Amino acid sequence: MLADHHVFLISADPRNQQRVMKLAGSLQLALLLALTLRAVSLEIPLEVEQPPTIITHTSGPIIALPFDSSVSIRCEARGNPPPQYRWTKDEEEFIPPYIMTNKTTHTSGTFLLPNKHLLQFQGKYRCYASNKMGTAITEEIELRVPSIPKFPKEEIDPLVVNEGDPIILRCNPPEGVAPRQLYWMSIDLQHIEQDQRVSMDIEGNLYFSNALQSDSRQDYCCFAAFSKIRTIVQKTAMTVTVKSLKPVNESAGSVSASPPVRKPGLLLPSGVQSEKVLLKGEELKLECIPEGFPTPTVHWMKMGQRLPSRRKLKNFGKLLTISDVEESDEGKYMCKVSNTAGEAVHYFDVIVEEPPKWLTEPPQSHLSVIGLDVHIKCSVSGKPQPDITWRRNGEIFQDAPGSNRQVLDDTLVLHNARPEDSAVYQCEASNTHGRVLANVNIMIMNMAPLILTRDYHEYAVILGRDIILNCNVFGSPGPAVTWAKEDTEETIKGERFIYLQNGSLQITSAEKGDGGNYECVAVNTEGKAAVTAVLDVKDPTKIVHPPQDAQIISGTTAQLMCQAEYDKSLRSTFEVVWRKDQEEIPLSFEENLSTHKFSYFVDDGMLQIMNVNLSDEGMYTCIARTNLDEDNATAQLTVLDVPDAPMHLKISDVKSPRNISLSWVPGSDHNSSVAEFVVEYEESQWEPGRWKELQKVPGNLATAELALHGHLNYQFRVYAVNAVGPGPPSEPTERHKTPPAAPERNPENIKIQGHLPHQMDISWEPLLPVEHNGPGLEYKVSYRKLGVEDPWKDHLVKRHSFVVKNTSTFVPYEIKIRSRNSHGWGPEPKVVTGYSGEDVPTAAPQDVAVELINATVLRVSWTPVPPVTVRGHLGGYNVQWLRKRSLLNPNKILDDRQSLSFPGKRNHAIVPGLAPYSEYRLTVSVFNKKGNGPYSDAVTFTTSEGVPEQVHILTASSAQKDSILLVWGPPLEAHGILTGYLLQYQRINETTLEVVDSQEMNITGADTTQWRLQGLEEGSLYRFHLSACTQAGCGPPLTQESSTITAAPVEGQHSDFSTRGWFIGTMCAVALLTLVVLMACFLKRNKGGKYAGTPPHQQQEMFSMEKVKEKEDLHPDVESQEKNDDTFCEYSDSDEKPLKGSSLCSLNGNGDTVSRDSLVSYADGGGEFDEDGSFIGEYSVGEPSRLGTVTA
Repeated sequence: MLADHHVFLISADPRNQQRVMKLAGSLQLALLLALTLRAVSLEIPLEVEQPPTIITHTSGPIIALPFDSSVSIRCEARGNPPPQYRWTKDEEEFIPPYIMTNKTTHTSGTFLLPNKHLLQFQGKYRCYASNKMGTAITEEIELRVPSIPKFPKEEIDPLVVNEGDPIILRCNPPEGVAPRQLYWMSIDLQHIEQDQRVSMDIEGNLYFSNALQSDSRQDYCCFAAFSKIRTIVQKTAMTVTVKSLKPVNESAGSVSASPPVRKPGLLLPSGVQSEKVLLKGEELKLECIPEGFPTPTVHWMKMGQRLPSRRKLKNFGKLLTISDVEESDEGKYMCKVSNTAGEAVHYFDVIVEEPPKWLTEPPQSHLSVIGLDVHIKCSVSGKPQPDITWRRNGEIFQDAPGSNRQVLDDTLVLHNARPEDSAVYQCEASNTHGRVLANVNIMIMNMAPLILTRDYHEYAVILGRDIILNCNVFGSPGPAVTWAKEDTEETIKGERFIYLQNGSLQITSAEKGDGGNYECVAVNTEGKAAVTAVLDVKDPTKIVHPPQDAQIISGTTAQLMCQAEYDKSLRSTFEVVWRKDQEEIPLSFEENLSTHKFSYFVDDGMLQIMNVNLSDEGMYTCIARTNLDEDNATAQLTVLDVPDAPMHLKISDVKSPRNISLSWVPGSDHNSSVAEFVVEYEESQWEPGRWKELQKVPGNLATAELALHGHLNYQFRVYAVNAVGPGPPSEPTERHKTPPAAPERNPENIKIQGHLPHQMDISWEPLLPVEHNGPGLEYKVSYRKLGVEDPWKDHLVKRHSFVVKNTSTFVPYEIKIRSRNSHGWGPEPKVVTGYSGEDVPTAAPQDVAVELINATVLRVSWTPVPPVTVRGHLGGYNVQWLRKRSLLNPNKILDDRQSLSFPGKRNHAIVPGLAPYSEYRLTVSVFNKKGNGPYSDAVTFTTSEGVPEQVHILTASSAQKDSILLVWGPPLEAHGILTGYLLQYQRINETTLEVVDSQEMNITGADTTQWRLQGLEEGSLYRFHLSACTQAGCGPPLTQESSTITAAPVEGQHSDFSTRGWFIGTMCAVALLTLVVLMACFLKRNKGGKYAGTPPHQQQEMFSMEKVKEKEDLHPDVESQEKNDDTFCEYSDSDEKPLKGSSLCSLNGNGDTVSRDSLVSYADGGGEFDEDGSFIGEYSVGEPSRLGTVTA
């Protein structure tokens, strides 16, 4: 059972630990602690005092190269207290010349050796790291400082041999930095040819199995190349002379004798048997170089076994190699050389050894309680068997009487270990091939639990993730650790809670209820310790709007959306990162755009890629992350761009110089299929440097059959077109010259015109310069009368027009135009028909008749003129009409002329816009391009009456309780004989403005201009509509509104203000005066006043109350006068002075309301339309107008 107390406690089953932790009471606790009283292998926290541990050091050997500026030898260790360093060189104390400083501890075991005088530092170094707890050491670090390799200067005597004898040329190359390459060359750097007879061994010596006279030369040189130091050295040249076996007196022409046959022998190796020792894993190399004549052959075998499959034969079969040798490759190998004279053999005893190595792993550091035995086992293997040396704190020790240390073979035992046995023990195993060393930290102590984790450390975990609550505990013996949640006193248990070996608690698939405070309690025989951990379970980060795959056109802006949800308590650490093809994208934000140019811009979760190009295509990953978790989503961005230029244009399959095949290799379509290829050409004769489209080819083809013009020097290029647009053009082809030929087509778009009556102008669209197909292009113009078998008249011209003179007027001709050049005629041309020059028509339409449709529209008909009299292409017919007089004023002669053109062949037309109740005169004529023909006989007719225009003015005044006086002016244009007026009046609800009652009445008598309407409701609003009437009907009404008054009763009587005698008299006088003024205006207007001749619609605007000022601006010819809100019209009379100041003020308390509609001027007298369409004239003839105004 004693040995059981020395096993290493490397791991423990968490389920067993949980079962143990459930034990309660002192008996269970004592049993638990007893189970931990063992020497354990573990990493001791640095917070606890401990001896040094080497964590890194330089591995030897170090080869110092000449071009290295310095050599660094490193040694770093950790411990508490921090270790101090010292070095030995060749087992003697060594003080480094320059020690590097550690940033944290300000001490370091690393030092530098300068390149200068580096040779004096060559040797074996060992690092010692020490503190008060012990000393750790490194393996020996060998520094090699190779010298510059060179051959010694020497004089080598010439070597003289007989023909057929063997030759050995020794190289003896210098040592240097591996790798080293050896080769033989002549003085002019020509390699010495090697074969089965001549070869070099692995040491660089050159062997000749038998000498030939051709081997004689004076410049055999051995070269050694050291690639790592970029150096090549050369041995002194050697001379070899081979003496001929032919007798001296034998003639030169006799056949030379061959060397005598000689039994084989071995130039390498010597003797019959040799031994070859190498390390496991190295490459076995066995050489046998024979001598003899004829040249012997070499055969290899392994005694008692087959040669392994890894064998290779090199150097013409003289070198046997086996890579990565194993113990099974040991044994006896034989090489046999033979020729026709015999054979020779050599045996190799191959021994495979290995340096020391750990059987499993180096011995581990131990922590043990006081009084236990500690075993340190140093299990190594090697061949020869390694020797083991033990050290304590770097010092070799042996078994000593009375000491508790005992070395048992490969194991060191510390009996009844005490605290003073704490130290660093070294186990070093070595044989002839190397050594291994292990530092073993032994700590003997009893210590109460020390929890190194901070109390109330806060942990955060994402819902559903795993979390480890740390409880880093150290103690001796090893403490037992339990966990409990503060809101419950029971030990935590369950499948989701796992106790780790270091005392920490792992919670898997965290839930919201797992949040809270947890207590870790550590107990051993020396005491107890506890800490609290605080856990917060957070909501996971999740991308809710991931980016979508997109196709974007190059040069535009791509937008990829990425919006995520996350725990709001992690807001300060939340960020969105974008990657393109797994590489993070440098992002810019809006405030940086003014000073920097960025391709990428992020705003509110959206990645915008500005000015997209092909390099932006790829896989974009959005990563939404906090300091606890992250989520990602990926989208593919495909960039659409114009196609690349086609490549490798080639003119091939030339059927003729003018019919070729052009082929190309399409470029990349950049994710948008090519719709078509466009072939362009450039020619150097007519428009050099200008490229023109020649042909389009579907996008699935890469060839084009091209028909070319003659006498041109072409070059071609191609570009591709896809949905994005046209791509760049290809490189142009070489020039392709076509021979001249006759024209291939004749002119087109032939035009025949007659600008003069007796000539015919012929013009056409000439051939393009590239269509000339050769020099000397001209045109043959041929013509003759149509329908007459006259011979063709021909003219050769170089321009593209021709005039035929002295032709009959408007006669049809046949014309054809043919092209030709110096190499022949074009194809037979097509015949076109045209006419000679036109003249004005000679006949007038007959049988002109009119039919009145209404008072303003009529239908006119006629008999068309004979076609021969048109003398040109028929343009149509003109209808002219003259308004002679108005039937209302027959004595006034008018001269109102108008006309309309009706194109084409026709025999009737509709004429609108006539004035009613007027006399007209109408004629018809025919026209062509040259002008109008004679007028037809005139037709006189009269138009019927029409409805009148709106009444001139309407006012409502003298309102009483049940009556209102209406006063108006007649219409300015009656369009017939007035028969009376139609009055419609409606009572209006003043609140809703709806019609309550509606009535109408006819007022007979054309001269009536006022009417008192009786029987109205007291205090009511009325709307009046008044229209003038003729036999044809009533015209448009003029509207006015007014209200009856409400009587105001006086105390003690019911008399109304309006019933007073003086008031009634005043109102009657005002009404009479108003009537006189209106009649005067009407009479003067009939005679032609200031606005006589003004179109009615303009007159209405001028006399509207709301638009008086506006119409002054529109009619600058009207004398400007001051107008207030009461002014509504101006009149002039030729007989009377202007009336000024006459008032039309209201006779009631509210004032008169003047009609919103304007007075309409009369213009029935003689007159005419001027250039702008306004009618000028007056009813009275020869009487000058004088201006006057009437203000209301």
